[in-house]
Amino acid sequence: MLKPPSFDLTGRVALVTGGTRGIGGGIAEALAASGAHVVVTARNAAAVEAQARRLREAGAKASGIAFDVNDAAATMACFEAIAREHGRLDILVNNAGMTIRKPLLEQSDADWQAVIDTDLTSCFRMSREAARMMVRQRHGRIIMISSVNATIARPTLAPYTAAKHGLHGLMRSLAVELAPEGITVNAIAPGYFPTEANAGIRADPKFHEAVCRRTPAGRWGDLSELGAAAVFLASPGAAYCTGSVVTVDGGLLATF
Repeated sequence: MLKPPSFDLTGRVALVTGGTRGIGGGIAEALAASGAHVVVTARNAAAVEAQARRLREAGAKASGIAFDVNDAAATMACFEAIAREHGRLDILVNNAGMTIRKPLLEQSDADWQAVIDTDLTSCFRMSREAARMMVRQRHGRIIMISSVNATIARPTLAPYTAAKHGLHGLMRSLAVELAPEGITVNAIAPGYFPTEANAGIRADPKFHEAVCRRTPAGRWGDLSELGAAAVFLASPGAAYCTGSVVTVDGGLLATF
């Protein structure tokens, strides 16, 4: 009998930063639906508990830890709590992020540093601490949530674009270093997906239609389509996939 590839995450423990809404929320839901116990994190404690409760009420295994990924001490405490409660961590999804949309001449040093700290430095710190646990297990999956802006660029997003380019370099470096330890490191580069974070620009009919015209699929993506990519990269079926960027953009980067 032919044996299908396994995408089952039963028994795995997953940590999703920024997992209460938007892209992170969709990924948390997909991992939980595939059998993982999902630890949801974000800064807002009420939102974290609400998301974890919603997943549990849907029949999944979930819990939450509220902290800021830019707080090094709180980050360490998060991993210590996971070690105490679960004794392992199998999947890390570095999703928490931010952007500041301003023309270059209005961007301050503080704006730059805030975006770099959240979108790049926190991913380094989170990955390092996750790897400490994963190396002991000889198994792990680290997934960086990047963007098509790591390949192309739009005006007014210089810090964000730089951070996402850096994230790809970080991902590849960690992939080659951690592969001998049984740990894969990959990135997902979303195109345009409707989230709370882009509600403002999405409300502009001209921008919304411009995205649809620019994207061969002719539409914005659905969050479940990103969740499916995360499940693949987190699964046993992706054991030989590392150092890769999985682009989920409806063909946007493939066309001129």
